[in-house]
Amino acid sequence: MTKTVQGTPSWLRATNDRTALSLLLEHGPLTRNQLVELTGLSKPTASQMVSRLEGAGLIHAVGEVSGGRGPNAASYSVRLDRMLGVAIDISGSVIRSTVVDAGGSWHPVAETSVAKSSKDRSAVGDVRGALEAACAQSGTDPASVQMVCIGVQGAIDSRTDELTFTNTLPGWPRKGVHLHLEEALGCTVIIDNDVNLAAVAERRCGRGAGSAGFALLWIGAGLGLAVDLGGTVHRGAGGGAGEIGYLPAPRSAAALDPAAVDLQDLIGGPAVVRLARETGLRARGFTEMLEQIAVGVDREKLLSALAPRIAAGLVPVLAVLDPEMVVLGGPTGTAGGPRLAELVRAQLRRSSRWSPEVVASGVPEHPVLSGAREVLVTEVRSSLLDDAERLRPQHDRSSIPAGSSTPVD
Repeated sequence: MTKTVQGTPSWLRATNDRTALSLLLEHGPLTRNQLVELTGLSKPTASQMVSRLEGAGLIHAVGEVSGGRGPNAASYSVRLDRMLGVAIDISGSVIRSTVVDAGGSWHPVAETSVAKSSKDRSAVGDVRGALEAACAQSGTDPASVQMVCIGVQGAIDSRTDELTFTNTLPGWPRKGVHLHLEEALGCTVIIDNDVNLAAVAERRCGRGAGSAGFALLWIGAGLGLAVDLGGTVHRGAGGGAGEIGYLPAPRSAAALDPAAVDLQDLIGGPAVVRLARETGLRARGFTEMLEQIAVGVDREKLLSALAPRIAAGLVPVLAVLDPEMVVLGGPTGTAGGPRLAELVRAQLRRSSRWSPEVVASGVPEHPVLSGAREVLVTEVRSSLLDDAERLRPQHDRSSIPAGSSTPVD
């Protein structure tokens, strides 16, 4: 039974159009009859809705479905190529990017090396190169890209459009970076801290799914912390929340590393490489050290030495936030895996008053890119639904009644 909602005819059409697009994005290709069943609309109304969306280029016929007697019914799908996004992860040595569509389809990941000299780099050059590489890898038209989401090793202050806490983006402007990129690229630009985006991925498809909240400790060449509060990442007033590497090393860490001034000195990449050598692992650099942590025969010695350092760094976080779960992510945390998480949890129980669940990341591959992708899927879908709203005459858009968006005849 359809629900009667008062409103102008064009508002009713727009409501039905948005509902149909949402259903097609959720379920995939559907026939007119299936849309009738899912929306409760009459067949004539559903047919008009399909014709309207098809004429606007928002949906297209993708096949036929046998309905028994009579002719086959055409099935319709959203035009995913109408609007695309590109997710970008910029690290110190490589830029990864991938195309994102409203259906959430997986596209190939492109990798481009960053220029070693700051003279050869710029924000526009980095992002445009990543965008074009992603489109070339997936065989899509760069002209269809209307938004990008960029994960950077730093913080972006949304109030001042200022980039802070970063030394891995030579050639990038520190002020006005967001506006600069949007004007040069001609598309919507979203910039976020890389660890915050990794937390988005952890919430959607990792260990944070279904939890009340968690803290993600990113351990790699640098350190970072993202705090998920019931599905919302806490970014702070100026976007600088989670720059944990700047915290002074606790007094209790003096026995572990007397020379450590801050947490970066205690568990950052260079410190872990030194620790690996001290425990007998052959590691000439950070990449080799990660391989030894992941599969080395003598990895237990290093993990046992690393766990107390991580636990010492976590105590201030636990004292302030007391999360029910701590996720160990980043290259080092992922390489250490469940065994490192187990050792950190045991160390916290022995040395502190806190005993959170400590787990390894559930998004071991491209977590920053995955988080940016999740952000873009939501944004691209929202833009497509807004396109359905634009089918309604401009003069009639102020008469939207308050209340339900239920499809109506």
